[in-house]
Amino acid sequence: MDFYDVVSKRRTIRDFEYCPIEAAVIKRILAAGLKAPSNDHMRNWEFVVITDKEVIAGILKKIPKKVSDARVQFIFQSWKLNDACQQKMYSDAIPKQYKMLYQSGCLILPFFKQDTPLLEPETLSSLNAFASIWCCIENIFLAATAEGLACSLRIPLGSEPEHIAEILNHPREYVMPCYLALGYPNDDAFLSEQKEYDIDSKIHMNQW
Repeated sequence: MDFYDVVSKRRTIRDFEYCPIEAAVIKRILAAGLKAPSNDHMRNWEFVVITDKEVIAGILKKIPKKVSDARVQFIFQSWKLNDACQQKMYSDAIPKQYKMLYQSGCLILPFFKQDTPLLEPETLSSLNAFASIWCCIENIFLAATAEGLACSLRIPLGSEPEHIAEILNHPREYVMPCYLALGYPNDDAFLSEQKEYDIDSKIHMNQW
Protein backbone atom coordinates (compact mmCIF):
# COMPACT_ATOMS: atom_id res chain seq x y z
CA MET A 1 0.00 0.00 0.00
CA ASP A 2 1.32 3.43 -0.93
CA PHE A 3 2.46 5.46 2.07
CA TYR A 4 0.02 8.30 1.42
CA ASP A 5 -2.80 5.78 1.06
CA VAL A 6 -1.89 4.41 4.49
CA VAL A 7 -1.94 7.91 5.99
CA SER A 8 -5.32 8.61 4.38
CA LYS A 9 -6.85 5.29 5.47
CA ARG A 10 -5.63 5.44 9.07
CA ARG A 11 -8.84 6.00 10.99
CA THR A 12 -9.88 5.47 14.58
CA ILE A 13 -12.25 2.47 14.73
CA ARG A 14 -14.07 1.32 17.87
CA ASP A 15 -16.04 -1.66 16.47
CA PHE A 16 -14.00 -4.84 16.13
CA GLU A 17 -14.62 -8.42 15.06
CA TYR A 18 -13.82 -11.19 17.55
CA CYS A 19 -10.83 -12.28 15.52
CA PRO A 20 -7.27 -12.97 16.70
CA ILE A 21 -4.25 -11.34 15.10
CA GLU A 22 -1.30 -13.50 14.09
CA ALA A 23 1.72 -13.09 16.35
CA ALA A 24 3.96 -12.38 13.35
CA VAL A 25 1.71 -9.46 12.34
CA ILE A 26 1.81 -8.01 15.85
CA LYS A 27 5.61 -8.24 15.87
CA ARG A 28 5.87 -6.46 12.50
CA ILE A 29 3.62 -3.67 13.74
CA LEU A 30 5.59 -3.17 16.96
CA ALA A 31 8.88 -3.36 15.05
CA ALA A 32 7.61 -0.44 12.97
CA GLY A 33 6.95 1.41 16.22
CA LEU A 34 10.58 0.92 17.20
CA LYS A 35 11.64 2.72 14.02
CA ALA A 36 10.20 6.00 15.32
CA PRO A 37 12.53 8.79 16.46
CA SER A 38 13.59 8.48 20.09
CA ASN A 39 14.42 11.42 22.36
CA ASP A 40 17.51 9.76 23.85
CA HIS A 41 18.38 7.46 20.92
CA MET A 42 17.87 4.46 23.24
CA ARG A 43 14.19 3.67 22.52
CA ASN A 44 13.34 3.04 26.14
CA TRP A 45 9.95 1.63 25.17
CA GLU A 46 8.35 -1.62 26.25
CA PHE A 47 5.10 -3.25 25.11
CA VAL A 48 2.76 -5.52 27.02
CA VAL A 49 0.73 -7.49 24.47
CA ILE A 50 -2.49 -9.02 25.79
CA THR A 51 -4.78 -11.37 23.86
CA ASP A 52 -6.31 -13.39 26.73
CA LYS A 53 -9.82 -12.02 27.34
CA GLU A 54 -9.74 -12.80 31.06
CA VAL A 55 -6.51 -10.84 31.46
CA ILE A 56 -7.94 -7.99 29.37
CA ALA A 57 -11.05 -7.89 31.56
CA GLY A 58 -8.84 -7.57 34.64
CA ILE A 59 -6.82 -4.78 33.06
CA LEU A 60 -10.01 -2.88 32.13
CA LYS A 61 -11.73 -3.33 35.50
CA LYS A 62 -11.61 0.40 36.32
CA ILE A 63 -13.22 1.47 33.03
CA PRO A 64 -17.04 1.79 33.07
CA LYS A 65 -18.76 -0.73 30.80
CA LYS A 66 -21.68 1.62 30.16
CA VAL A 67 -22.02 5.39 29.95
CA SER A 68 -25.43 7.04 30.05
CA ASP A 69 -26.64 9.62 27.55
CA ALA A 70 -26.86 12.08 30.44
CA ARG A 71 -23.18 11.52 31.21
CA VAL A 72 -22.27 12.10 27.57
CA GLN A 73 -24.20 15.37 27.56
CA PHE A 74 -22.50 16.42 30.80
CA ILE A 75 -19.11 15.80 29.18
CA PHE A 76 -20.13 17.87 26.17
CA GLN A 77 -20.99 20.77 28.44
CA SER A 78 -17.99 20.52 30.75
CA TRP A 79 -15.55 20.14 27.83
CA LYS A 80 -17.34 22.87 25.85
CA LEU A 81 -17.79 20.61 22.82
CA ASN A 82 -19.94 22.77 20.56
CA ASP A 83 -18.89 21.60 17.09
CA ALA A 84 -21.48 19.21 15.60
CA CYS A 85 -18.85 17.00 13.92
CA GLN A 86 -16.88 16.79 17.17
CA GLN A 87 -20.01 15.95 19.16
CA LYS A 88 -20.90 13.15 16.74
CA MET A 89 -17.45 11.63 17.14
CA TYR A 90 -17.57 11.76 20.95
CA SER A 91 -21.13 10.42 20.99
CA ASP A 92 -19.71 7.27 19.43
CA ALA A 93 -16.39 7.25 21.32
CA ILE A 94 -17.41 7.82 24.94
CA PRO A 95 -19.84 4.88 25.35
CA LYS A 96 -17.44 2.47 23.58
CA GLN A 97 -14.32 2.95 25.73
CA TYR A 98 -14.59 -0.44 27.44
CA LYS A 99 -16.08 -2.31 24.49
CA MET A 100 -13.47 -1.22 21.95
CA LEU A 101 -10.59 -2.35 24.19
CA TYR A 102 -12.19 -5.62 25.24
CA GLN A 103 -13.34 -6.69 21.77
CA SER A 104 -10.10 -5.82 20.03
CA GLY A 105 -8.02 -8.64 18.61
CA CYS A 106 -5.05 -7.44 20.61
CA LEU A 107 -4.66 -5.00 23.50
CA ILE A 108 -1.25 -3.36 23.63
CA LEU A 109 0.00 -1.38 26.61
CA PRO A 110 2.99 0.76 25.55
CA PHE A 111 5.41 2.05 28.19
CA PHE A 112 8.15 4.66 28.12
CA LYS A 113 10.88 5.35 30.66
CA GLN A 114 10.44 8.66 32.47
CA ASP A 115 13.28 9.68 34.78
CA THR A 116 11.59 12.81 36.18
CA PRO A 117 7.99 13.34 37.41
CA LEU A 118 5.92 13.50 34.23
CA LEU A 119 3.30 15.86 35.66
CA GLU A 120 5.90 18.19 37.20
CA PRO A 121 8.14 19.10 34.23
CA GLU A 122 10.79 21.73 34.86
CA THR A 123 11.19 22.51 31.15
CA LEU A 124 9.73 21.34 27.85
CA SER A 125 12.77 19.07 27.52
CA SER A 126 11.49 17.18 30.57
CA LEU A 127 8.69 15.93 28.30
CA ASN A 128 10.97 14.59 25.56
CA ALA A 129 10.36 10.94 26.47
CA PHE A 130 6.61 11.53 26.53
CA ALA A 131 6.75 13.20 23.13
CA SER A 132 8.78 10.45 21.50
CA ILE A 133 6.49 7.60 22.62
CA TRP A 134 3.70 9.25 20.64
CA CYS A 135 5.90 9.10 17.52
CA CYS A 136 6.21 5.38 18.23
CA ILE A 137 2.44 5.02 18.66
CA GLU A 138 1.71 6.75 15.36
CA ASN A 139 4.12 4.37 13.61
CA ILE A 140 2.21 1.49 15.19
CA PHE A 141 -1.09 2.86 13.92
CA LEU A 142 0.24 3.38 10.41
CA ALA A 143 1.73 -0.13 10.34
CA ALA A 144 -1.56 -1.58 11.60
CA THR A 145 -3.38 0.22 8.79
CA ALA A 146 -0.94 -1.18 6.23
CA GLU A 147 -1.72 -4.66 7.62
CA GLY A 148 -5.46 -4.12 7.07
CA LEU A 149 -6.17 -3.61 10.77
CA ALA A 150 -8.05 -0.89 12.59
CA CYS A 151 -6.93 0.88 15.74
CA SER A 152 -8.06 3.07 18.61
CA LEU A 153 -6.65 4.33 21.89
CA ARG A 154 -7.70 5.47 25.35
CA ILE A 155 -5.81 7.74 27.74
CA PRO A 156 -5.87 6.23 31.27
CA LEU A 157 -7.98 8.19 33.74
CA GLY A 158 -8.17 8.45 37.53
CA SER A 159 -6.83 5.38 39.32
CA GLU A 160 -6.34 3.32 36.14
CA PRO A 161 -2.52 3.68 36.08
CA GLU A 162 -2.24 2.49 39.69
CA HIS A 163 -4.56 -0.45 38.95
CA ILE A 164 -2.47 -1.50 35.96
CA ALA A 165 0.76 -1.17 37.96
CA GLU A 166 -0.67 -3.52 40.60
CA ILE A 167 -1.61 -6.11 37.98
CA LEU A 168 1.52 -5.95 35.83
CA ASN A 169 4.04 -5.01 38.53
CA HIS A 170 5.96 -3.02 35.94
CA PRO A 171 8.99 -0.88 36.91
CA ARG A 172 7.64 2.36 38.35
CA GLU A 173 9.94 4.53 36.24
CA TYR A 174 7.96 3.34 33.22
CA VAL A 175 4.75 5.17 32.30
CA MET A 176 1.84 3.90 30.18
CA PRO A 177 0.51 6.83 28.09
CA CYS A 178 -2.48 4.98 26.66
CA TYR A 179 -4.19 1.71 25.87
CA LEU A 180 -3.90 0.63 22.22
CA ALA A 181 -6.61 -1.53 20.63
CA LEU A 182 -5.83 -3.32 17.36
CA GLY A 183 -8.20 -5.52 15.45
CA TYR A 184 -10.17 -6.28 12.33
CA PRO A 185 -13.06 -3.84 11.96
CA ASN A 186 -16.70 -4.87 11.82
CA ASP A 187 -18.34 -4.51 8.43
CA ASP A 188 -20.64 -1.87 9.97
CA ALA A 189 -17.97 -0.15 12.06
CA PHE A 190 -18.74 3.51 12.73
CA LEU A 191 -16.55 5.96 10.82
CA SER A 192 -16.37 9.46 12.23
CA GLU A 193 -16.61 12.30 9.74
CA GLN A 194 -13.20 13.85 9.26
CA LYS A 195 -12.75 17.59 9.66
CA GLU A 196 -11.27 18.74 6.38
CA TYR A 197 -8.87 21.67 6.21
CA ASP A 198 -7.19 23.39 3.30
CA ILE A 199 -3.49 22.90 3.92
CA ASP A 200 -2.79 26.41 2.60
CA SER A 201 -4.77 27.79 5.54
CA LYS A 202 -2.43 26.02 7.95
CA ILE A 203 0.90 27.04 6.44
CA HIS A 204 2.59 30.29 7.43
CA MET A 205 5.58 31.11 5.25
CA ASN A 206 8.47 32.87 7.01
CA GLN A 207 6.15 34.50 9.57
CA TRP A 208 2.76 33.82 11.20
